[in-house]
Amino acid sequence: MNAKRLQKLNELFQAFSMIAESNYIYLCDMKENYSRWSKSAVDFFNLPSEYMENAGLIWEEYIHPDDRESYHKSIEAIFSGQATGHDMQYRALARDGTYIACTCRGVVIRDEDGNPEYFGGAIKNHGLLSYIDTLTGLRSLYGFFDDLKTIFWKHDDSVILLVGTTGLSNINDIYGYRFGNHILQKLSVLLKETFANYGSVYRMDGTKFAVIAHELSPEMLSNLYKQLKNQAAHDFYVQNEHISLSLNAGIVKIDNFNISNETVYSCLKYAYYESKSRRLGEPVIYADTLTDDNRLEIEKLNVIRNSVSENCKGFYLCYQPIMDAITEQLKGMEALIRWKNELYGTISPVQFIPILEQDPLFPELGKWILQHAMEDGNKIIKKYPNFIMNVNLSYAQLEQNNFADTVLDLLEKTGFPAKNLCLEITERCRLLDVNLLKAIFEKFRNYGIRVALDDFGTGFSSLGILRELPFDTIKIDREYVKNVEKSVPDQHTVEFISNLADAYSAELCIEGVETEEMRNFLLRYGANSLQGYFYSQPITMEQFIQKYIPKSEKN
Repeated sequence: MNAKRLQKLNELFQAFSMIAESNYIYLCDMKENYSRWSKSAVDFFNLPSEYMENAGLIWEEYIHPDDRESYHKSIEAIFSGQATGHDMQYRALARDGTYIACTCRGVVIRDEDGNPEYFGGAIKNHGLLSYIDTLTGLRSLYGFFDDLKTIFWKHDDSVILLVGTTGLSNINDIYGYRFGNHILQKLSVLLKETFANYGSVYRMDGTKFAVIAHELSPEMLSNLYKQLKNQAAHDFYVQNEHISLSLNAGIVKIDNFNISNETVYSCLKYAYYESKSRRLGEPVIYADTLTDDNRLEIEKLNVIRNSVSENCKGFYLCYQPIMDAITEQLKGMEALIRWKNELYGTISPVQFIPILEQDPLFPELGKWILQHAMEDGNKIIKKYPNFIMNVNLSYAQLEQNNFADTVLDLLEKTGFPAKNLCLEITERCRLLDVNLLKAIFEKFRNYGIRVALDDFGTGFSSLGILRELPFDTIKIDREYVKNVEKSVPDQHTVEFISNLADAYSAELCIEGVETEEMRNFLLRYGANSLQGYFYSQPITMEQFIQKYIPKSEKN
């Protein structure tokens, strides 16, 4: 194999390794039929070498005879150009003579002419959860959760820090992925030095690390992090290169053991992303992110989280009508999630949605909201055939690979017309890759699904999102409306957003309309639709039907 292609193979292998966590990595140069495999895979399965010719045929000999035929067909389809990758399970023979259940996922990377050039992916060993991160030598994510379980079992008061770096991809573009690995190794050393004698350090997913401390207060842990942050920004060298790392951190104190470790981790990630998206990397202590008037105790969050796993028990939808600005006839409604139980009463979504967004369970709740909104929307369409059902989306849903297909499947399942659905996103979705959003939007538009930008103007990147993505509707946040009759700056802001909507051929919806005077004042700005308490507060579906569908038409 020539040196240039070998170098490229190794560089791509490093790229795969950066995101693979504890999985075994393989990468094949399809033009040379020459592959590189993780050393850990070589050791565990007793493979001939990290570098192999005809690795597909070699690996086939390790696969259980009963699984071999399906594997062989999959590899043939990939190398013949019929398949773009595979996602399959099989049993593979380990060094000790036992067969281990594995999941293998791989993709084909094509060259500039569209021909298959590389085939690479990862193999997850279901018989082995590695508690040690091979890159840094730290306890891994699995080790973190194992130790977290011990903390709960012993009722051991602790404080957890989640810290990570942003911008590593830009550094990788300049120096290469191998250099990026060196950065993570150096950062792990710095973490161990900073928190020596204070706590245990863990390598988490991607570029994040965690610290579990037993003798420190959240404030003390926060101060140590600030020292780490300063050193990473000003005195961090890798291979004689000065690198300025930007760090973010979230902190959670564990002194309540009537909750799950998953709930703790969701709170930890929520605090971390508050640090990343709103605090410029300053440490965020979870308890301090909630106001006194709107405090959600962690016990409530734990109950709400468990409700999601119990078929969304306790959740229900309310709906706020959206009115045509000129005719004041019903134009649509927005679905709004609520949660209630006998112990805590009704809890507002602003108290639990931002935290649950960090939880792996959240897409399940999002799917429940979509399905029930569509089913309820079917009750309105007979009377109002052009009626639009607006449903809010979270970036946690949009970042799922199959989210667009999930929406389409629900439309088919419920029979709700795609043209009557409008999905609302907020500027928080700036956290997602814009190309991912473009692909999702394009698929929605092909089916007639509308997309709205909610709470426009509340985030520093709203204008950037509007330039990049084709929205059907822009919704002005109520913050710019509540004083609009008296505030000249707010009047200019509403006028500016109205002109933007017109420039981008989007409809304008104004939220927060509270009074008749406010409505009359806002009509001068060319809104297409209005929404607010002047027309109705959020109400249940039964109340909505009573209000907007005459008795003679309900059946």
